[in-house]
Amino acid sequence: MAGKALILVENLSVPFDRRVWQESKALRDAGWDVHVICPQGTKQDREPYAEIDGVKIHRYPLKAATGGPQGYLFEYTAAVWHTFRLARKIGPVDVVHACNPPDLLFLVARWLKRGGAKFIFDQHDLVPELYLSRFNRGEDFLYRGVCRLERSTYRAADVVISTNESYRQVALKRGDMDARKVFVVRSAPAVERFHEVPPEEELKKGKPHLLCYLGVMGPQDGVDYALRSLARMRDELGRTDWHAVFMGGGDTFDQMVALSHELGLDDLVEFTGRVSDADLLRYLSAADVCLAPDPLNPLNDVSTMNKIMEYMAMSKPIVSFDLVEARVSADEAAVYAAANDESEFAKLVVKLLDDPAERKRMGELGRARVAGPLSWENSRKALLAAYAAALT
Repeated sequence: MAGKALILVENLSVPFDRRVWQESKALRDAGWDVHVICPQGTKQDREPYAEIDGVKIHRYPLKAATGGPQGYLFEYTAAVWHTFRLARKIGPVDVVHACNPPDLLFLVARWLKRGGAKFIFDQHDLVPELYLSRFNRGEDFLYRGVCRLERSTYRAADVVISTNESYRQVALKRGDMDARKVFVVRSAPAVERFHEVPPEEELKKGKPHLLCYLGVMGPQDGVDYALRSLARMRDELGRTDWHAVFMGGGDTFDQMVALSHELGLDDLVEFTGRVSDADLLRYLSAADVCLAPDPLNPLNDVSTMNKIMEYMAMSKPIVSFDLVEARVSADEAAVYAAANDESEFAKLVVKLLDDPAERKRMGELGRARVAGPLSWENSRKALLAAYAAALT
């Protein structure tokens, strides 16, 4: 056996967190004894302890933050305490692998390092940019605080895993990390999980076309931009020959439902909440165009969006705003509106609806990308290389 690895994650339960679950299984397959500490889910992953496919998952109760930065302080304090508690129960490990946010898990990692563990920092988000994009408070004292926590995490890390090249450059420049110790492990869908099923026309609610959004609904995720773009399709372009489905949940879910009502979209837009894998395949198989409305902000411009990767895995054409990492991921599988331009976003959706041949071409290109250069197999190799570097 390669050794004992402990993965720490705070913002999602496992195996619901697809990236962490893929990493866990890849390490298990390489001979590691894998333990995960994470919160319990709200509707799934409820058991305090579960061993699934040989991965040992230790879960703790956690109330999600409400009420702005103060709410996150309470959430993160509880999460770190529970993580310490469960790590003591698990005992010594060879590698502690901490996934942010928050940039507080280095505290647990630093304690485990005293017993000989190596620390791998898996940077899922740039928390300073996340703070700026989510709270719109500028570079205040809390921003300076999260910058200090990020620096402390980099200093404690033996190896950094970045989700894309933009994040890697931050680790090298802002984190002053040794280039030999920073590895890009892209988030990539398991293509075997994503396969088309016979399209169900009834999902289109009597309309010729179906539009789909899949993902989190938080302040920085752009669902409001998508809804306003759809209203512009109706009002400026005279198009109502579509039904739109928004799959997912998050902090702003209720606000987005209210915004849809305010815009008069009740008869055109459907919110499903989080859906099962089976329903996800049903909706995406029937979709004509998929939406990636993440607006330009300090975080989104340099982040890899899981929704884009999953749309491509389902061979679907995408409309996105023009973001650096959106182009890296999708290339010609998407068309790009000028940053945050809702009218152009609407026009591009209509253009694709009117061009089925182009939709097919883009979908095929996207599927080839996630099955080839952006595949999880390439990410798996990089993950194992990061572990090897940590132990040398």
